[in-house]
Amino acid sequence: MSPRRIEDPAAFIRAETRPRPVPLVPEVRLYLADEAVPIWQRTEEELGEIGLPPPFWAFAWAGGQALARHVLDHPEIVAGKRVLDFASGSGLVAIAARLAGARAVEAADIDSFARAAIALNAELNGADAVTPCPDDVLGRDEGWEVVLAGDIAYERDLAARVFAWLEALAARGAQVWIGDPGRSYLPRERLEKLAEYGVPVSRELEDSEIKHTAVWRPKPA
Repeated sequence: MSPRRIEDPAAFIRAETRPRPVPLVPEVRLYLADEAVPIWQRTEEELGEIGLPPPFWAFAWAGGQALARHVLDHPEIVAGKRVLDFASGSGLVAIAARLAGARAVEAADIDSFARAAIALNAELNGADAVTPCPDDVLGRDEGWEVVLAGDIAYERDLAARVFAWLEALAARGAQVWIGDPGRSYLPRERLEKLAEYGVPVSRELEDSEIKHTAVWRPKPA
């Protein structure tokens, strides 16, 4: 099958998911899928392409849940600041940042479905000033004061590039916060742990129903 363009990703998201509260962050509601495999298959069918990655935008992943919880519980992290939510997925962390008082939030994701989901979820939560960003921001510095990143250590080469970039942003003065449930390529020796959470997740997506998830920051250079 050859890939084709979906005319209305937002309509697809509304049809295949439903609004519900996030387990660890019930203040936020997202358009979430009931099960992983059916929406994965329907996404591939709609795009006419087999072997796509999971629809990350359709689930509240452990790293994002922990990071969103931490931001809401510690609003001083983002209050009044310009924030980047990197690899935003559903937009959960971006929305939490805005609800915690961020002045403006850019939710960056290269997946067009994710960007549609971010816009829908931001509207659902009344989170204005959350802007889906279509560009690949990896390696760039747009002067963000705070950079948030959840679940970014699942692929070796990408994780190496992302963490080198995040460390460079931290070295020039940005606050960098990372949510991670123990993914394989998290460079723990270069990070300091700030908090831990037990995050309810789907066994379809993870290896347990509760993922022990930490919030990290790069160690000072």
